Amino acid sequence: MGIDTERDIEANMQIGPTSLGMVRIFIEGNGIEIPMDFEPEEAEEIAEEIRAAAQAARAVGKPASPRRK
Repeated sequence: MGIDTERDIEANMQIGPTSLGMVRIFIEGNGIEIPMDFEPEEAEEIAEEIRAAAQAARAVGKPASPRRK
């Protein structure tokens, strides 16, 4: 399975600073908790990657919905 494979899984994501000066991305779903800590510079790189992916997704656009008669 790759990043473009759809899955029917629900999860919650929280992002925030920790008391140790890290940025934590916390994923929770289906009985699993995944805390991921990043240095602030790493978090900024991730943010840039998310922005670039959003821009690329906009370029793809949404498929046209079927026309109704």
